[in-house]
Amino acid sequence: MSNFVDRAKITCKAGNGGNGSVSFHREKFVQNGGPDGGDGGTGGDISFYADPNMHTLLDFRFRSKYTAGNGGDGAAARCKGKRGESVLIKVPVGTIIRNAETGAVAADMDVPGETRVLLRGGRGGWGNAHFATPTRQAPNFARPGIKTEVYTLQLELKTMADIGLVGYPNVGKSTILSVLTAARPKIANYHFTTLSPNLGILRHHGQDIVLADIPGLVEGAADGVGLGHDFLRHVERTRLLLHVVDIAGSEGRDPVADYEQINLELSRYGELAERPQILVCNKTDLGGWEENFARLQAKAEAAGTPVFCVSAATGKGFEPLLDKAADLLATLPPMQHFAEEERLEDANQLDNRFEISRDGKVFVVTGGAMDHLIDSVNFDDEESVNWFHRTLRRIGVIDELRRCGAQEGSTVRIADMEFDFVD
Repeated sequence: MSNFVDRAKITCKAGNGGNGSVSFHREKFVQNGGPDGGDGGTGGDISFYADPNMHTLLDFRFRSKYTAGNGGDGAAARCKGKRGESVLIKVPVGTIIRNAETGAVAADMDVPGETRVLLRGGRGGWGNAHFATPTRQAPNFARPGIKTEVYTLQLELKTMADIGLVGYPNVGKSTILSVLTAARPKIANYHFTTLSPNLGILRHHGQDIVLADIPGLVEGAADGVGLGHDFLRHVERTRLLLHVVDIAGSEGRDPVADYEQINLELSRYGELAERPQILVCNKTDLGGWEENFARLQAKAEAAGTPVFCVSAATGKGFEPLLDKAADLLATLPPMQHFAEEERLEDANQLDNRFEISRDGKVFVVTGGAMDHLIDSVNFDDEESVNWFHRTLRRIGVIDELRRCGAQEGSTVRIADMEFDFVD
């Protein structure tokens, strides 16, 4: 198994809130001590941390389920339940977190050391002490904790680099990276020696520049040929591309055709063709490159692309190339940040929206807060039932049932409970 993994799918669940307690104060010589049920504890959160020391999503191949602790239930004497234990998930810098069901971006962990709370634990329910009033001095009901949902998240790592080295396999990208930086990628004379992005840092005139050696692209990469999609996603964040070609045509390929084909693949994958680019003609230490260079230079200059000749084998020609790259980087915007498209549902934000449908003669009320409302009611206690009915009237359920045709005695179903409609 490769140690470099840039996609992973995990499931996460924040902790449920603890239930409120129904309790009454008991003390010698005190007959009516009143309600003293404590509140439930808040459930644990699910947080993500952008760890600068991580460079792969390999860990998620071995663990894919993360569940925070539930809040403890309330107790007598107004004792609040214990807060659930939170979970911190470490991911590499540059990891994009998406809702796997919708594909929408929930977070972009592109700042080293950043911590984001994505799923908040459910709020604890109120104990019966909260429901005491001058006319209801012994409430025999409490609220349950809010239950949270399970989310499936897609993690996608996009390399964070100022410059990306792109081009066909075996044109010398890894060698260039090793010449310019202290990185030591695997170098060999066969295609796809590089199977994962390699990063290196160079200092040029006091400026630190991060380079990424992107594995070689092939024709059809934008359609997923070879490992096209896996490679191209790592170009998305780069600010500048160094397009490397084998100007000597040492493997029998035409460097002009290579140049055009790689640009075609970049244009078919998002907006990468519009990314600023410098053409790097490598392998000038080999003979017979001048004619190819003349043809390629005309093509590149017509497109407004600067062209530089280098030899990674001898280390020649890189100083003017780096001067130009540094000048361009100074004028370019920062790395792409993927804006948050969807805020994962906060279980604590229970809304009062509901829908009413018909199941034969039964009126069925559904909605985000309906199950929670039913769990809050002690149907053996008259005061609790009266509170339930007042709540239905306050949020508009009674009026909407009447508008839908419900009459006195009609059957209404909420969650698993059925009862007669009382206007």
